[in-house]
Amino acid sequence: MAGSTHTVTNQVPPLVGYDVFSADRALAAAVGRHLDPDLREEVLGELSALGRTSGSAQVQEWGRLANENPPRLLTHDRYGNRVDEVEFPPSWHRLLGKGVSAGLTAAWDRPAGHLRRAAAFLVWTQVEAGNGCPLSMTHAAVPALRTDPDLAAEWEPRLTSMVYDRELRPAHLKAGALFGMGMTEKQGGSDVRANTTSARPLAEDGTYELTGHKWFCSAPMSDGFLVLAQAPGGLTCFLVPRVLADGTRNVFRIQRLKDKLGNRSNASGEVEFEGTWARRVGEEGRGVRTIIEMVAATRLDCVLGSAGLMRQAVAQAVHHCTYREAFGGKLADKPLMRNVLADLALESEAATTLALRLAAAYDDGGEQERALLRIAVPAAKYWVTKRCPPVAVEAAECLGGNGYVEESGMPRLVRESPLNSVWEGAGNVQALDVLRALQREPGALDAYLREVGQARGADHRLDGAIKGLLTELADLEGVEGRARRLAERLALVLQGSLLVRFAPPQVADAFCAGRLGGDGGAAFGTLPHTLDLASVVERARPVS
Repeated sequence: MAGSTHTVTNQVPPLVGYDVFSADRALAAAVGRHLDPDLREEVLGELSALGRTSGSAQVQEWGRLANENPPRLLTHDRYGNRVDEVEFPPSWHRLLGKGVSAGLTAAWDRPAGHLRRAAAFLVWTQVEAGNGCPLSMTHAAVPALRTDPDLAAEWEPRLTSMVYDRELRPAHLKAGALFGMGMTEKQGGSDVRANTTSARPLAEDGTYELTGHKWFCSAPMSDGFLVLAQAPGGLTCFLVPRVLADGTRNVFRIQRLKDKLGNRSNASGEVEFEGTWARRVGEEGRGVRTIIEMVAATRLDCVLGSAGLMRQAVAQAVHHCTYREAFGGKLADKPLMRNVLADLALESEAATTLALRLAAAYDDGGEQERALLRIAVPAAKYWVTKRCPPVAVEAAECLGGNGYVEESGMPRLVRESPLNSVWEGAGNVQALDVLRALQREPGALDAYLREVGQARGADHRLDGAIKGLLTELADLEGVEGRARRLAERLALVLQGSLLVRFAPPQVADAFCAGRLGGDGGAAFGTLPHTLDLASVVERARPVS
């Protein structure tokens, strides 16, 4: 009988069997801060239940299986009939069903709906980010549909339903429906006004026939899609149902699925329209304005998704270093590793705090909050999604060689991390949108300055950053070339102001020193050694 060659020691237990929501002190504090006291028990209980589900070994395994078994395109059935379907593994449907039942498409008419959904989306992203796409598209379609009261009355109850119905059949026969989106085309990308897909009016008022293509179509197995096409009156928004009311399939040719860097569990397709039936949403020629509210909502989900990915990466890194021993002690107790972990934790908490503040602004709905969102959403989308990849890579490095191995789960986070920066308008698009808000909507800057001004006088580094930002804004010469710098500063100052007001003093102190005071390097782990970094790391430790 062969003997054992070694005994396994100094290995880290898996991070499972915990409450993902309650273990995230920054997230739980943000929810509690913005929540009406009358809703506190209900919402915190709901989020904690989702947190326990998300942290369970079974659901984590569903996430792994969904990622390792990507969707498969079926263009024809066995008899040669065109079917244009996408086949997913059972784990995908289980995850999507859980997401729908958790209210991730049901924000618009629930008390504190956007806040509770934002927190849930951030938690659920940490299980498997791919299924967030159809959940996000479905949620975001509601404000666009509301431009047409009849369409909203017909579709909104299906989209906000907490029932997942995966079957392809007429929407009026379903207990719940999901939406996708098709905006970009081969020749235009983000420049949607270059779209060539045509829309020919039919006899029935408001109905059209589409001919053309979409280079990126999100979630092609959805029940309906919002798409842009050129009608006689100009670029217009349309609703394209997957199955028509009489049960026949609409013409929706899925040419191929994208072979993506990350987001492997989710299908993104190239589709062709050829006599495809569609219903107009909003007025002809106002397609961008009609769909812009959908874009704004999905941009916030990009911020939330990146915040969720960062949180999971940091949680894994802190968890590993809490247990792993090297050079005579725990990794988390080594001064240099503690500095790295604290720096990562700051980025995660700042992203979470900002994202939840924006979600609360959606719930408020007042004029000032809407003005704040106009400038803060693109700035946050620009900066938070840009910070996600370096956080994921540095967190993987905290695990050493183990973090480079698929079994750790860290490579999946690294591959996923650039997605939200590209999706719904890449960095330049966001930075230019910030400029448009500054130039065309003076109320947006007023609302922003009022928000950050609430923290003025509490930290000299924040005060200096606000002053520097005002100097930047006073000089608009060559501003387009400085748009990225401006978006970055707007986001950092807003994050700093929120942390100074609401985070523990050691967190706010470290953030202002490293991000606003110039006392931090370009890499993580370069914070001043005099800060209380141990407290920052302990706050980030995933223990319920």
